[in-house]
Amino acid sequence: MTGDTQPGRHAAKGQRVVDHLSDAIRDGRLAPGQRLVEADLTRALGVSRGPVREAFRRLAAEGLVELVPHRGALVRRLTACEAVELFEIRTELEAFAARRAAANLRDACLRERFERAIAPIWDDAPRHSTAVYIAENQRFHAAILDAAGNAQLVALNRRLQLSLIMAQIGPALDSELVAASIAEHRSIARALRACDADAAERALRDHLGRAMAFLRALPPAVFRPGP
Repeated sequence: MTGDTQPGRHAAKGQRVVDHLSDAIRDGRLAPGQRLVEADLTRALGVSRGPVREAFRRLAAEGLVELVPHRGALVRRLTACEAVELFEIRTELEAFAARRAAANLRDACLRERFERAIAPIWDDAPRHSTAVYIAENQRFHAAILDAAGNAQLVALNRRLQLSLIMAQIGPALDSELVAASIAEHRSIARALRACDADAAERALRDHLGRAMAFLRALPPAVFRPGP
């Protein structure tokens, strides 16, 4: 009995560490390049070193963490080239998703779920926290992927770890850029609500095109050095 349950408990603890770290990385609470200290995590999460090390290995396989000799585990930090290439992929994936979502939102149940998911974009209150905006941004784009109704697309988006880009450039965002992004989210949402695939794709490409221009203009120090 003990032999059967102990591995299960260990796996459950490892999954808890994975979930905690992946959520913290995606919403910007753990910054790109930040070192993940085993002792801190064992204390904070009440687990031994074994589940923490297993979580590091799993997150490294998923592309969220880097295991660096003599330094340990670090939150993955993208090079400028990696960030641009991932953003190019993201644009094409989401353009496809926007077209599918526009057609699918004729379904009342799906439309209701989409409206609930994107509700924060209609709030006129200033976003004083970059972390709050990043979380809202992720929910909005995730809602488009969900409305596209393609499970493989959602899975591919997750494997690419595109949220790492927002976590990395988040500190460079200011209130003007955030306000412009929210206005663009609203334009995309209006086109989707109208089930206008052409307008939705166009608004989304304009939105991500502006974000790409911002990304390309960032100083090299934002990124990990690369070839």
